[in-house]
Amino acid sequence: MSRRCQITGKKANNGMAVSHSHRRTHKLQQVNLQWKRIWWPQGNRWVRLKLSTKAIKTLEIKGIHAMAKEAGLDLNKF
Repeated sequence: MSRRCQITGKKANNGMAVSHSHRRTHKLQQVNLQWKRIWWPQGNRWVRLKLSTKAIKTLEIKGIHAMAKEAGLDLNKF
C-alpha cells in the first residue's frame, strides 16, 4: 500500500535538506499517516482507513459520508 491518504490524496513532498554550509541534499517530507477506525452510520459498521492527521481533523467536522462523497470513495470496499 502506498503512503497516500485515502480521502484527501495527500502524499510525500520533495524538499531539500540545507546544512549549515548551505549545501543542499534531496529529502522526502512524508505525510503524517495514521490507520483509523471510523464508525460509518449509513453502513452501520466500522471502516478502517489510512488517513492523514489533517484529514482526521476535517473528518470530525464534516463527517465520513460527506468526505467520502467529495473524494469519490466507495466505503463499502473498506
